[in-house]
Amino acid sequence: MPLHALIFDVDGTLADTERDGHRVAFNRAFADAGLDWDWDVDLYGDLLKVTGGKERIQHYAALRSPHPLSRDFIAQLHAAKNRHYEALLAHNDIPLRPGVRELLEEARAAGVRLAIATTTSPENVSALLSHALPDGEHWFDVIGAGDVVAAKKPAPDIYEWVLKKLGLGPRDCVAFEDSENGVRSAMGAGLKTIVARNAYTRNHDFTGAVLVVEEWAGVDLGAVRRLV
Repeated sequence: MPLHALIFDVDGTLADTERDGHRVAFNRAFADAGLDWDWDVDLYGDLLKVTGGKERIQHYAALRSPHPLSRDFIAQLHAAKNRHYEALLAHNDIPLRPGVRELLEEARAAGVRLAIATTTSPENVSALLSHALPDGEHWFDVIGAGDVVAAKKPAPDIYEWVLKKLGLGPRDCVAFEDSENGVRSAMGAGLKTIVARNAYTRNHDFTGAVLVVEEWAGVDLGAVRRLV
């Protein structure tokens, strides 16, 4: 089958943004709001089982208190976290994972389209790409992010949305992920999926993925085509 597009998750896949990016930004937003919450490295790893930042806040709040936070407060807290995240990216380099840029460049040179399917907000995608891959946002034909779909990963909705925008079927594309929820989402949309583990996802169940590696380095376009 011909390969027409590569679809990438963002956090943990394009770059290791979770531990020293999003986690730190969440904690700074909590402090600003007067909350005595502190998400350490291990706790945050557990919380990553819940996809979506607002959903993660809501989940943790339910564990801490019988009184739910209002949607408005959660939205404000999440917006503050995103501002801290962008500031962190501006002052602390969080590079793309090894091999990512080379794969993106090879795909572009070969006329293979690029897309993003993520639960993170569009602002976070733009912030990462502007610092780690200047002008890179324009490399992607479709960016599916945040609340463009109601059901977050592991639901397949975000991948189905991206495929519809691309005008392609799942057999025309390959997904790139780092987590069990991401694999379930991509496979639920009918996509063959390649995984690069990271420190938070090393022990996840990647059953069904066509390839699981430790890093993207060495995963070139030829290798991807052989898996389609």
